[in-house]
Amino acid sequence: MKVPFLDLSLQHRAIRDQALAALTAAYDANRFCLGRDVEEFEKAFGHLLGYSRVLGMNSGTSPLHVASVLAGLKPGDEVITTPFTFASSAWGISYVGATPVFVDIEPGTFNLDPARIEAAITSRTRAIVVVHLFGQPARMDEILALAARHRLFVVEDCAQAVGATYRGKPVGALGDCGTFSFYPTKNLGACGEGGAFVTRHDDLFARARALRVHGSLKRYHHDYVGFNFRMDGFQGAVLNVKLPLLAGWTARRRAIAARYLAEIRLADTRLPDQPDYGQSVFHQFTLRHPRRDALREHLTQQGVGTDLIYPKCLHEQTCYASLGYRPGRLPIAERAAATCLSLPIFPELTDEQVDTVIAAVNAF
Repeated sequence: MKVPFLDLSLQHRAIRDQALAALTAAYDANRFCLGRDVEEFEKAFGHLLGYSRVLGMNSGTSPLHVASVLAGLKPGDEVITTPFTFASSAWGISYVGATPVFVDIEPGTFNLDPARIEAAITSRTRAIVVVHLFGQPARMDEILALAARHRLFVVEDCAQAVGATYRGKPVGALGDCGTFSFYPTKNLGACGEGGAFVTRHDDLFARARALRVHGSLKRYHHDYVGFNFRMDGFQGAVLNVKLPLLAGWTARRRAIAARYLAEIRLADTRLPDQPDYGQSVFHQFTLRHPRRDALREHLTQQGVGTDLIYPKCLHEQTCYASLGYRPGRLPIAERAAATCLSLPIFPELTDEQVDTVIAAVNAF
């Protein structure tokens, strides 16, 4: 039995009629840029997931850019973040001319290690960008305590963690602001690009709302140098169809992950930790194995799709070579990049396909 790493067509086929009806309604009403569909999504997203202030945006990268502006970052400022994540987690820092300072991760959760943050704080540090990687919440109590002590702005990158909670609270509502991606492969994916910005603070929300639309709250009146970060109506329409299904999809992801955690018994395999402080939404199920490449080839031969997320850390990327990180500077992240392997985990996987993945891993 073949098991794809991801097959979006299964999800989209199931909601095709509803999605096309929503798109047709938006098209016929000319609701193309923001508009009612986006407003309805913002309200429903906040209501279902626990956010008082939500702004739909055109991608998951845009709210990270906005967050950097709201934090007042400028050239010469430093921002602490993780090296083991998708590149856009650091883009917002670089867009405003600030410098990302990469701090090593925890080996079991792949998230930023709070115990290593304080040593990286300098007189130029202004913020921390926390990534809840693979849907697993980071250790926010320790991070927020450090931020409060040093008066640092905290951005939560929740691109992979929609619906995840930390001590019962939704991620993204703990720091100064949170950002989300609705890229099609995410747990809640649009039919194209999409994202969201959330915050608890009225002043940040008001400014972010203006920055989203050319720095303007009133047409042709520009209070700030802003951006064109509007969510388009088609994405809002599709997300309104998908959002009520998110809880069920998340439950299925957790059920698959529970089986992987309980039944994968391959020697020398490190499965992801599941700390009791947070509930993961398992955007990815990523294990570690010293013979990762050979294991991947074996799974390919068995018809099981996999992916390498992420095979190269940010401090090793050409775009950040000027920062001067040498090999071995962040050993835990570098080891994770060299040994990580992500298994299929999407809601439409059948129990038989999950059996196949587990058996294939254990047979290596």
